[in-house]
Amino acid sequence: MMRYAIRTLVPAVLAAAVLAGCSASSGGGTGPDSGKNGDSAPANASESAVAEKGGTLGGPGSACELPVTFDLAADWKPQAVEVDPGSEFAELAQQGSATMVCEIDAKPAGNLGYLRVWQGEGSGTTPRAALEDFVAGDANASKASYEETGGPVAAAEVTYTVEAELLDEPKTERAFAVTTPDGPVVVHLGGLDSQEHQEMLPAYELAKKTVKLG
Repeated sequence: MMRYAIRTLVPAVLAAAVLAGCSASSGGGTGPDSGKNGDSAPANASESAVAEKGGTLGGPGSACELPVTFDLAADWKPQAVEVDPGSEFAELAQQGSATMVCEIDAKPAGNLGYLRVWQGEGSGTTPRAALEDFVAGDANASKASYEETGGPVAAAEVTYTVEAELLDEPKTERAFAVTTPDGPVVVHLGGLDSQEHQEMLPAYELAKKTVKLG
């Protein structure tokens, strides 16, 4: 895995001020407080189109070798992330107990945002528990709504809003998680604002619908 370049991290620092970082059918759960959780399914996720495939990420020899594989949208550019834990940028690569391991840039496809892949701890961690931990790691997150999702592997998904000082209104973010023998994997979609987020949903949907254990 190549080291996360400083030239990439610096824009991430600037973006943090704007991006502010990244109910199951069984009910309940031990996540953020009740003010941050809802019971309805994530809005618009199932209504999104699926992007054209541009490649597959996660396998041996790919830009990011992961415990899972999934299809990439055309023109999205992945880069492995490795940050020295003692560096000033380490906090940017940590949310909850998950560590960022891959960043997939939408700019070549015409959008401002990223799909980011995060690796959690604990092979027995359920997808929902991984998402609850991830959302709890963002102090600006609220109105989280969880659901179990179908597909090649069991997964859970969350949609939530993030308050950003430079935006007039909260923006939407979402993520899905799967359990692997190496710990949970969280795939998160942010965006400059809710409009950018909506425009990038087809790439997120492609990843979600094609994710498989590596």
